[in-house]
Amino acid sequence: MNADELRTLVAESVALKQDFFTNSGAKVLEAGRLMVDSLRAGNKILAFGNGGSAADAQHFAAELVNRFGFDRPALAAIALTTDSSILTSVANDSDFRMVFRRQVEALGSEGDVALAISTSGNSPNVLEALTACREKKVRTIGLAGRDGGALADQVELCLTVPHRETPRIQEVHSMIVHMLCQIIEDELFPKASRAAK
Repeated sequence: MNADELRTLVAESVALKQDFFTNSGAKVLEAGRLMVDSLRAGNKILAFGNGGSAADAQHFAAELVNRFGFDRPALAAIALTTDSSILTSVANDSDFRMVFRRQVEALGSEGDVALAISTSGNSPNVLEALTACREKKVRTIGLAGRDGGALADQVELCLTVPHRETPRIQEVHSMIVHMLCQIIEDELFPKASRAAK
């Protein structure tokens, strides 16, 4: 890679972010408010995905449990990607498609919100978990890429990045995660949010 190629990739990433938030900003705000309502009611957020999407789920949960922009009370969020004993026992004893579903069955409650992340929109274990979400009356938000895949039809609200390359999709997903954290903190802790700015 040379300097011109690097600049081209960066410009492509920036343009994709700008286009996404121009066209789907209202959906991001809607997703954030759905999460705010759930947390305000004493519920929690469950986040899950594979690979880089697992990292995004963990990043999101960490920002809510600890802090994003300022110190404030902890918020209830769990990344279903982090317990190696659960993941490996379910995969070994049952099927890898069930690794998130079993956790939703165990931890999900009516009024919770699931953040399901899949760049292809077709990850079998993510889709299986969404079936459990419907059974448990857990609200659902998806982060997808390309055309949204099967995920787009399995969630109440899908934030789809219309691009085919996984790295570019994940770069937008990471920004969406930060925007959701910002919305949640601003809405739940407005005085602290203003003081931090």
